[in-house]
Formats: sequence, C-alpha cells, structure tokens
Amino acid sequence: MMTDKNRNVFQGKEAGTVQTEDGNILKPPSDWALLPPGDAAHTRAVKKAGPSWQVRYKKGRRLFSGGVWAPEATLIQTGKELEEKRARPEYAKKRESDLKRRVKKQGAYVGSFHEATLAFLHFHPDYADLSEKLAQAVTTHATPVGSGTVARTERIPLEERVQAAVIAWMRHHTTAYDHMKIQRVKGKRRDVRRALAAVSCAILEKYRSGEVTDIETCPLYSALKKKSRE
Repeated sequence: MMTDKNRNVFQGKEAGTVQTEDGNILKPPSDWALLPPGDAAHTRAVKKAGPSWQVRYKKGRRLFSGGVWAPEATLIQTGKELEEKRARPEYAKKRESDLKRRVKKQGAYVGSFHEATLAFLHFHPDYADLSEKLAQAVTTHATPVGSGTVARTERIPLEERVQAAVIAWMRHHTTAYDHMKIQRVKGKRRDVRRALAAVSCAILEKYRSGEVTDIETCPLYSALKKKSRE
C-alpha cells in the first residue's frame, strides 16, 4: 500500500483516491485522514512524524498542494503539539519578529526590482514620466509574495526577471494575447509569445531612442493611460 514512507502522489479522479507517478490508483488506509493545505507548519510536522502522502495537482503548468494524507492519529497528535507551541508567549514574539523581517525584506526587494526595471527601460528623458508609470505597474503586478510570477523566482538574475516581467506585462496589456485562440500544437503558444515579445521590444526601443511618432496611437501609452484611470 506504499504506507511505509513519505511519498509524492497526485489527486485521483475520484474523491478519496490518489494516483502515483506511474499511474497506479490508490486509496489511503481507513485509519488515515487528509490534512488540507494551508498550514505549512502542521504539514511539515506531519511529514516529519512518519509515513504520509503529499498530494499535488496540476493547474496549467504549475503544481499545487492538495494536502497530506497520513494516519489520523498523527494529524491529531501533531495538531495538538502545534497548538500548545503556538500558545506560548515566546512563539508570539518570534512570529512578530519574523513578520517584521519578512516585511523589511519584501520592501527592499520591491525597491530593488523597481530600480532595476527603470534601468532596463532606460527611456529617453522626454518619456521619463511614462517610464516611471510602466516600472510602477510592472513592479506592483510582479513582486507580491505568492504571485507566482517570474519576479518571485531566484533561479535567474534580477535583470532577467525584470526583462521577463516587463515583456509579460506588455503581452497582457498591449496585445490581443489574452483573447487569442491559439492552436493546441506543441510549441505554438511559445512561438506566439516570441512574436509578441519582438513587437513589445520594438515599442520599448522607440521610447529609448525618443522616436515615438504618434504616441496617442501607441498601445503602451494607451495601456498606461487606462491603468491610471483604474
């Protein structure tokens, strides 16, 4: 039954079932229960306490947690221990300290991302105001914790995150991408994104050189104008 150690499984099509990576459908033992996602500390405690099944499900290209199956007795015991720990005064102090640290770290990152975005845009002085508006819009969208955007990954340098975030913002706000009917052919969506990215890069180059001929018809100008009214 694969209940001897921690394992990663996927949500089954039927309620109360899971699926292994090789496609086998399993049903958790009768004395097991599902701990819903949402309490990371409890999840860690359950996985550390003994055998459990970490459930995942796919939405698009991303994986999400579907909770953890484990012996019900383990869930009860770890939940009780965690509740007692959280009731201690020192725990509250540590939580407050951790929160302040995270807020400070997030604030510093948002500032760094905004500055890096302005540096990437590098618009002509005549369009400094537009550059600031775009940098602010991209930063606001991309940097929140848990947003799942490229700006939150640490696998690539900040400069690459900024470039990807700007192009992504422009793809959704200055092109018809969100309403396109793209064939479900391998590589087709990637090709469309590349083509739209080239268009967006061309627009950015015009603002860098100061050679914007008719700003009123520019999709970027229109998108930022609309954004300022929201």
